Amino acid sequence: MEPLGEQVRAELRRVGADSGAGDAATAWPLAVGDEIARNAWPARTQPDGTLVVHVRDAVWGFELTQRAGEISARLPGSPRLRFTPGPLPDIAPEPPAEPPPQASAEHAREAAALAAGIEDPDLRESVVKVIKAALARSPDDRSI
Repeated sequence: MEPLGEQVRAELRRVGADSGAGDAATAWPLAVGDEIARNAWPARTQPDGTLVVHVRDAVWGFELTQRAGEISARLPGSPRLRFTPGPLPDIAPEPPAEPPPQASAEHAREAAALAAGIEDPDLRESVVKVIKAALARSPDDRSI
């Protein structure tokens, strides 16, 4: 009885899913970073050596095509890249966002005063929530 590893690799090469894509998949997250890795993943290597990368949608495909040279240089063998929409592997989800800072009583009073002129009670309540959240963030983080 002999190990199946080489037979499996030979079959993968035969169908165009050789170890080139496997090598690229191993190097991919470090080469492109977390954001791109969540939205694009090496799928297979074509017979001519082109690495086909599945992307979440055509927008990602366009953007990454513009950066193909830069990405290729970071991968083993610097393969030619082709980006196409296709299925992506399930990878770890983004880490949960930090809970928003809590508004102080002063923030609540200021938000209520700023929204006091809004007649619709539902709209006024929504605006107060947004203002309180904005006031609770540190001054360096505020964009309003």
